[in-house]
Amino acid sequence: MPGIDECLLEVMRLPGARGASVVDWTSGLALGTVGASRNGDHEADAAESAELARLAAEHNTFAPADGSDWSQGSVSDKAPPVEDVIVTNRDSYHLLRFVRTTFDSSVFVHLWLGRDEGNLALARLRLADMADRMVLG
Repeated sequence: MPGIDECLLEVMRLPGARGASVVDWTSGLALGTVGASRNGDHEADAAESAELARLAAEHNTFAPADGSDWSQGSVSDKAPPVEDVIVTNRDSYHLLRFVRTTFDSSVFVHLWLGRDEGNLALARLRLADMADRMVLG
């Protein structure tokens, strides 16, 4: 099972990948980065994307329709109700994929993908697979 660095390198092989990071959304810290960053500062990008991830993960608006409260489950059930967040702009996509972990599931992968070269559907599928296989720690 691949670790953070191996997963990030795998993600960068996707067509159109410009940069990627693994981020802890509770602290906003980048646990690993590769490629370019939108503003030239991976740590600032991590902190900004963590704000969006935190909003999506902590608000009931995005929870499953069954009303389950992920924060009250057992450790193995503690995963945000959101699988991923997609933000689009004129020239790129930003895909945030939450990673299920055995502890608090407060980690996500942020992929910055060029719109002209990238394939959002393919990136989403590959990122989901990679996040399921990633070993943290």
